[in-house]
Amino acid sequence: MAFDLLKDDDLATCVHCGLCLDACPTFRATGLETESPRGRIQLMTEWKRGTLPFTEDQARHIDLCLGCRTCEAVCPSGVPYGRIIEAGRAEVEHIRQPSSKRWLARTALRQLVGHPHRLRVFGSMTRAAQAVGLTKIARSGRQLPQLEAQFRAPHSGIAPAIGARRYRVAFLVGCVMPILYPRSHAAAVRLLQLAGCEVWFPQGERCCGALLAHNGDLEGAARLRDANMQIYGRGQFDALIVDSAGCGSHLKDFYPELTGRVKDLTEWLAEVGLPPAEHEVKVRVTYQDACHLAHAQRIRKQPRDLIRALPGIELVEMRHPEICCGAAGLYSTLEPAMSTTILREKTDDVLSTRADLVVTANPGCQMQLSTGIRSRGSNMGVEHIAELLVRAY
Repeated sequence: MAFDLLKDDDLATCVHCGLCLDACPTFRATGLETESPRGRIQLMTEWKRGTLPFTEDQARHIDLCLGCRTCEAVCPSGVPYGRIIEAGRAEVEHIRQPSSKRWLARTALRQLVGHPHRLRVFGSMTRAAQAVGLTKIARSGRQLPQLEAQFRAPHSGIAPAIGARRYRVAFLVGCVMPILYPRSHAAAVRLLQLAGCEVWFPQGERCCGALLAHNGDLEGAARLRDANMQIYGRGQFDALIVDSAGCGSHLKDFYPELTGRVKDLTEWLAEVGLPPAEHEVKVRVTYQDACHLAHAQRIRKQPRDLIRALPGIELVEMRHPEICCGAAGLYSTLEPAMSTTILREKTDDVLSTRADLVVTANPGCQMQLSTGIRSRGSNMGVEHIAELLVRAY
């Protein structure tokens, strides 16, 4: 077993200092070295060297990693853990005999999530099922939000700037967001227009491939990247705006042709500025750092600056806003026990703020936080940061 996708230079950057341990959600939950970043890197290093045989029991330690990259933010050696864990997962998926659950997840990602029309049809069917109560039969774990009319780009493919046009930006509609959280998309586009951006919606755009890459399907993710780059190459734009942290992180890491032009919504708005607020936003709010925004993209200050700029707002920080909520893409479905353990700690932290509202910048976080908060009987709201910001206009 060659494990060619794992690079020696990447693996060798880890000096096993242990500073990542307390930042790792699975290590915090178990206290096991094998559930820590350095433990997983050691395991993959020994596989690559051939000094440790590959077994399914050992592979479970790779499965249980959330890929949250919190360890990267505290690592003094600059270990590229995100790249390492994706390569390790890809190797594992090539070798193992997949369980029925993992096979179903891989098939759904390739055959459903990777095809926008199929996904929209599935979303419409799910919405209809929710309307008649059929989905209540199978409710367990993380719950889907109550689906609304899906987000759709204007027929012209362009949303004009409000006022003088200062920029032309492309907007990633993506796969999950337009179905699960259309209001978040609508709010994001409105904010871009208010900031003087003409918003272009690339026709034929597909899933960015983040969910596939995070789950070890680098080949499928590469095919989606190649298809999308043909679409993006047809337009002129100053930036590609993304309002999903996981997608933005993947695009910055996996689309070298777009280097420097992929911008998270909050990153871009903080850079170009919004017009003065028109209304007060009197709400006590706490902010949850989406892992792939705070740790992979190193964007922490900009969302908070935007929130604090709202007149009437009260921003209260939780104790550990940087610790993962346990969503991690499909993780809460594939690893529900560990996801629930991590969510329990996060929910304690969120509710301790006594905020009216918790905001974040990633759809998986929205869904996961909603599940945790509802499980405690709290009526605290959960929103995408764009929905909060647009209240001022």
